[in-house]
Amino acid sequence: MIRVRGLRKSFGDLVAVDGVDLDAEPGRILAVLGPNGAGKSTTVKCLVGLLEPDAGELVVAGHDLRKSPAQARRALSYVPEVAQLHDALTPLEYLQLRGRLFGLPEARIVTHGEALLDGFGLLERRDHPMAGFSKGMQQKVALASALLTRPRVLILDEPLSGLDVESTLVVKEVVRRFAMGGGTVLYCSHLLDVVESLADRVAVLARGRILAQGTLAELRSAAGAGSDARLDALFQQLTRSVDPVLRAAAILADPDAPAPSDPTEPEPETACPKS
Repeated sequence: MIRVRGLRKSFGDLVAVDGVDLDAEPGRILAVLGPNGAGKSTTVKCLVGLLEPDAGELVVAGHDLRKSPAQARRALSYVPEVAQLHDALTPLEYLQLRGRLFGLPEARIVTHGEALLDGFGLLERRDHPMAGFSKGMQQKVALASALLTRPRVLILDEPLSGLDVESTLVVKEVVRRFAMGGGTVLYCSHLLDVVESLADRVAVLARGRILAQGTLAELRSAAGAGSDARLDALFQQLTRSVDPVLRAAAILADPDAPAPSDPTEPEPETACPKS
């Protein structure tokens, strides 16, 4: 359902994505992990048509994004980390705008739109301008909008950003059920525990390249780790990131505290008092 081959994107002398290959199948959740600046968002923006790649093949639901961009984009919905909505519109008006752009029947837009807003706890605010909405409320409108068109592919870049605990649990279950119904999900996140509980496959990206890709068991094998190794340990090992324990100790260290003594050095001799 998603096929990426040899994706490359540069910004001047900076190579943000360098030969990325990705595959996501129907009914599966592919998570893309990586440190800041790894190339995750650039990859996603190329895949949804917001950036023009320098090279590579991008296929969504059987449609080549370069040859048939309209068909590819109609098959997917994209939710960024920070939703860019029309603040002057109400949630229902925003859903109506999206639905009309996709050519959906007006009655279906309203019926399905109100059901989605109700599911995300926003039905009572459906006629309120979004200018006064919190980040979490705007994110829920963006998620409702993404689902309105019944896409075959969901591309989510930090979709839980700004959400409260209850909404987070709801969205996680929505993602699971979307995949169980045959949909394909590409999920970018820094929340390793969420990825570990949701993803069927994980791609680890760093410095614009894929370091490893596969199931959790396959990542453990690639990292030479044991069968019980957690994803955070695998991520640290694969990306060669800093030891969080040492980094935390350095951050919290008191610069005015005396340096600890070396336990291998002998104690200084104390002169005996004269009798």
